[in-house]
Amino acid sequence: MKLQYVLILIVVALFTGCSTLAGKNSTDTSSSELVSSLTQKLGVTNEQATGGAGAILSQAKEKLSPADYAKISKAMPETESLVKAAPKNDGMTDKLGGMASSLNSGNESAGGLGALAGSFSKLGLSPEMAGKFMPIVLQYANSKGGSSVSGLLQSAFQ
Repeated sequence: MKLQYVLILIVVALFTGCSTLAGKNSTDTSSSELVSSLTQKLGVTNEQATGGAGAILSQAKEKLSPADYAKISKAMPETESLVKAAPKNDGMTDKLGGMASSLNSGNESAGGLGALAGSFSKLGLSPEMAGKFMPIVLQYANSKGGSSVSGLLQSAFQ
């Protein structure tokens, strides 16, 4: 009988330990300086901040050359974790983002941010929030890698 209790305790301890470790990976991005800055300045949740920053960095990954994107990733080590946390868009969400982008074609920066509309919508954020996220993300990129890194990031949205 005592052996059964010991085995149960061991299984529970292992399960709890694995759950804690799995949770640790997800908090790596939510405890980053960038996510903290977004939550404090914009009043969004950790999930929204992580997903929104990830959507911005994911867009940059799609638009920039691998060499330029690598410079951003090197300066901001949490980049890949954030990209993985970005909402995945389906075909319809991509089309809506594209329509928003084309509506803003007179303003290059707004047009580039329009492509984020679907991702931000999936996070429960308005498409306009992308415009509020961007300066904070750029400021963070500048603090980590200088104006060359923030300039690269900004160029993905022009």
